[in-house]
Amino acid sequence: MLFTDYQQVEQAIWEIVEKEIIQGEFMQSLLAGEWTPEQVSEFALQYSYYSRNFPRVLGAAVAAVMPEDDWWVPLVDNLWDEGGRGNPKAYHSKLYHSFLITAAPHVSTNEKYVPDYPVSPATVGAVDTFISFLRSATPLEAMASIGLGSELFAGKVMGLIGEGLSHDRYNQDRKLNLTFWKVHADHHEPRHYQLCKDVLVRFTSQEDLQTIYRAGAYITRSEARFYQGLMDRMKSFV
Repeated sequence: MLFTDYQQVEQAIWEIVEKEIIQGEFMQSLLAGEWTPEQVSEFALQYSYYSRNFPRVLGAAVAAVMPEDDWWVPLVDNLWDEGGRGNPKAYHSKLYHSFLITAAPHVSTNEKYVPDYPVSPATVGAVDTFISFLRSATPLEAMASIGLGSELFAGKVMGLIGEGLSHDRYNQDRKLNLTFWKVHADHHEPRHYQLCKDVLVRFTSQEDLQTIYRAGAYITRSEARFYQGLMDRMKSFV
């Protein structure tokens, strides 16, 4: 696949997202209201691991990019959001916990909001794949993996998850607190992507565009495998 401008790369990543995540079994079954309460709980418990490990992903990306303000500041801004921009009440770990306790109230968590629950291989694999990629990534690959492999579509995907979880079927016995999903969809992710994009669009050669695409596609497909892996596991929770 040859690219002549950045917009073509964006579109190619969106095609992967649409086919492998949005139209995938995980998202479509969630939106259709097909999950059982046990499956909702399982998803919430597994995603808690991914969410609380995302700051490690961002830290690995910071280590991989150029030691220049325009490279690391966009990533640190994202990381700062994870820490509530300095406000402990707004830590994303705490924000996620407000969802978790409504989705899986039967599972206890410690003072750091970590549930006493085993983590699935699919969840660990998604985090490990991202961090392993960043260990050997070039600065451009690292920025592309965060920008195109995550932030480009995170707002859309998290918004759809929030929409799916608002289905009446999932809120009959207890109302789910979906603030975590709505905040990411409406505010955080679009800004995070734009900061990454401001760096990526400076690279216009076909070789650089190919590099950007490969990095973005690799992580995007890892995210798709993560969701499908969760779905495969959740099928036993019926």
